Order: sequence, then C-alpha cells, then structure tokens
Amino acid sequence: MSYFLGIDVGTSGTKALIMDESGRVLCTATEGYAVDMPQNGWAEQHPGIWWEAAIGAVRGVLKNAEYVKGLKAVGLTGQMHGLAMLDKKGDVIRPALLWCDQRTGDQCRQITEAVGEKRLIELTANPALTGFTSPKILWVRENEPENYAKCASIMLPKDYIRYKLTGDNAGDMSDASGTGLLDVPRRCWSDEVLDKLNIDKGLLGKLYESCEVTGQISEAAARETGLPAGLPVVAGAGDNAAAAIGTGVARDGRAFVTIGSSGVVFAHTSVMKLDPAGRAHAFCAAVPGEWHVMGVSLAAGMSLQWLRNQALSNLCEQAAKEGRDVYDIMSGLAARSPIGSNRLIFLPYLNGERTPHKDPDCRGVFFGLSASHTQNDLIRAVMEGVSFAGKDSLDIIREMGIGVKDITACGGGGGSAFWRGMLADVFGIPVAAAQSQEGPALGAAILAAVGAGVFKSVPAACDALITTNAPAMPEQSSTAGYAKYHVLFKSLYASLKDDFKTLSAL
Repeated sequence: MSYFLGIDVGTSGTKALIMDESGRVLCTATEGYAVDMPQNGWAEQHPGIWWEAAIGAVRGVLKNAEYVKGLKAVGLTGQMHGLAMLDKKGDVIRPALLWCDQRTGDQCRQITEAVGEKRLIELTANPALTGFTSPKILWVRENEPENYAKCASIMLPKDYIRYKLTGDNAGDMSDASGTGLLDVPRRCWSDEVLDKLNIDKGLLGKLYESCEVTGQISEAAARETGLPAGLPVVAGAGDNAAAAIGTGVARDGRAFVTIGSSGVVFAHTSVMKLDPAGRAHAFCAAVPGEWHVMGVSLAAGMSLQWLRNQALSNLCEQAAKEGRDVYDIMSGLAARSPIGSNRLIFLPYLNGERTPHKDPDCRGVFFGLSASHTQNDLIRAVMEGVSFAGKDSLDIIREMGIGVKDITACGGGGGSAFWRGMLADVFGIPVAAAQSQEGPALGAAILAAVGAGVFKSVPAACDALITTNAPAMPEQSSTAGYAKYHVLFKSLYASLKDDFKTLSAL
C-alpha cells in the first residue's frame, strides 16, 4: 500500500495527515500555537514555532511503521501571504508578519503609485492589499532597515517548512499569487513589479506547479521528523488552492465556500479572469496552467469564535459538562431565531475587510441591537453576517462571467448542517459537504500523489478520490427573506465607511 503525507501550516496550528492511494484519511495530528498581536492590527508568529509544530505533527502520524515504509511523497500547504525572512545562514531574522496583519496601509498606497493601479492589476491580477506579502516587505525595509539589510531569503509559511525539510527555497504558483509580486497571467515573478519596488528577485524562491517535485527530505530533517531521507516533496499550494483540491474543485463550474478563521468563496476557471476593480482575487490554481477566482472575508469563523470567547462562557461550560461541541449548541440556539435575527445585522469586519471593500480600517458592527435581543439572535446574526459577506464575493464572481453550478462547503463552519443550509438559502444554490472535512491537508496529500505519478493529473485525482454528501437545497421563501437583509447589510458599509476612517484616526 502507498501512503501520502500532507502538511498544513495553519494560523492556529500545523496539521499532518496520512492518506492512502484510495483517498482514505488514515490519521491526522495537529500541534497548536498562538498568534502574537504586539499592537492593534498587527499579527505575527515566529517561523520556529511552525517547524516545531510540524515536527510534532509529523511524528504524531508516523507512529505506525507501515506508514513510514509505504510513504511515497509529501505535499505542503498553509496560510498564505506571511513574510518569513532569513539571513545568509538560514536563520530567521524576525517574527513573520501574517496574512491578517493590517499595518501596511501606507505601503499599499506606495505600491499602487509606483506601479499604477491599472497596471498592477494587469500584472498581478490583484490590487495592493494589506494582507499581501509585498507591502510587508516594504514595511520592514522602511521601519526595520537593519533587519532588511540582513535578509537573504524571503519565504511564505509553508515554504519555510519546505526549506527545513529539503534545504530548498522554492514555492508554487498559487501561493506566490498572494505575494503581489507574481505575474499571474504568465505564471512567473514579475520583473516589472520587482524593479519598480526595488526588490531583489534573488530573495525569492524558485517557482513550480503545485504537483511538481521540488526536492527531497534531507538527512537532517529525517532525523528530526522521522521521515525517510530522500522522500520526494512536491510544491503544494496555498491553503485555499489546496482546499479546492481537497474538496474536488478542479474543473470549471465548481466552487467551494470555506468558513475557517477567514471566509472564502472560491471558483475554478480554466480561462484567466480579472476583476478590473480588484475586488476579487485572481490567482493561479493548483491545477497546472489554470486559475481560480476568490473573494476573502478576513473574520468568518473567527467572528463566531470571538462571540463565544467574549460573551458565551455559559455555553462553553454547558458544552464541557455535556461532552458536546460548543458550536453545535450555538447552532441549535441560532436555529431558534428567525431569518434576520429579529432585525439584528452583524458586519463581520473584526480585522478590517478584503472583499469587496479593501478596507483595513472597517470594524465589526452589531446594527439594530436592542434590549429584546437574546443570545440566540446574537449567534444567528453573526452567522448571517458571515454568510452575507460570502454572498458579496459570489456576486462578484458571477459578474466576472464565471458560472457556479454547485458549491462544496469546508472549514469548521462548513461542518455545520445548519450553517450549510443557511448558505444554500443565502446563495440560492445547493451547498454540499465533502465527505472528508480535512480540506487543505487532504489537498496537499492529493498533490503529493499526483507528483508521485499515481494519477495522471490533478483533476483526475479529484475525480477519483473526492466524494460529497447530499447537498443542502435552497428554499425559495428563505432565499427571498435573506435577500432583503442582504440589501441592508451592503448599504451599512457605505454609510459607515467615513466613520471607520475617523475612528481609526482617533
């Protein structure tokens, strides 16, 4: 029997997963860690904790000697956009700036002015956004010149793990698409952008398609992880591109929605598509020579987690006593509140927002809050607000001429039957759940299987390995009811946009 390892370097932990050649997930292990927030709007992690967690997670799934003996390849995925900087010795210079870090508004404006707004989108398929890697590079150069002067290599989070595993500074097209430095239509680093931003191309890694082999496990990494030396490591993909593979979204007409820390609506396209306004992201897909378009909300499941942590300690205690998942209890309470949460609307902009607003200053809002509202209403309003933000992204994707016939849900929220039903009603189309909810880690393992030659292509692997459960079907009356609240949801940002700026300046 052949086995494949997927490693997912997430925001809250690193997961390792073993998959067999039939697509069965045999075991997983996760090692958690925290996000450091030294200032409001900042988010950092030291890459060393990713490596420590990767070692622990990999060793956790390799306790069965049969898996070690049958391993054929490793695939990597992880949080996108993070900036890890290494010196000439390969040592980390400073903590990595993460995807949700919002400190780089000034640098985004500088990038737009240097390249030109229209030209930047033509080259990179995206505007300059605070979450992307390129403005982080400029921020370090301007604010920590001594650290920038030491920098010999720039890596994304999963690619730091690759470096520790193989000694290679390499990456893939999908993850590189989120740096703001990739020529996305041509699938190569953009010399024009790099020149205009005065960034040395030599700092960046060699690029591969997601299923290509980039190197082998080194002797040193083998001693630390228990992996066999010489085991092939494939390029892998950014977390969303890998999640697409893990949910079978590798052909036109297919899409997925994920409700993890962030929220994503993601559609595959074999033809390069651009949103001239830069509201939705166009990235290279994990399928060689193809692309995907996605809208991203920065605080999806994070919004519900925030509500749980800050206001629902009683439910956490109840869950502990009853041995239940607190989110199952919360979904049950939300179901007792009607569509519209008794006229309560939540804007899920806790960390600023990306799609469609591109605004690092906007913040979360409960609109319509009254003394009559209950926990049930608060929970449902948060879930509806996250769903409405997803509908904003889906509407833009449709405007771009990308047809979406069905959607598969993944991420923590995607595992909730109640939330999937809400999404189906809000979106107006069926929403299924993949039988496996492993998402990015599974996608990384599938890419490893393709790289090992078990499947002739990524779409063929998805067709063979991925199945979904029966979808939640939209109810016409519910879709109409949500539509009325979605109109008001969209108008609230326009009304508050200037006030968000004023608040940020106080």
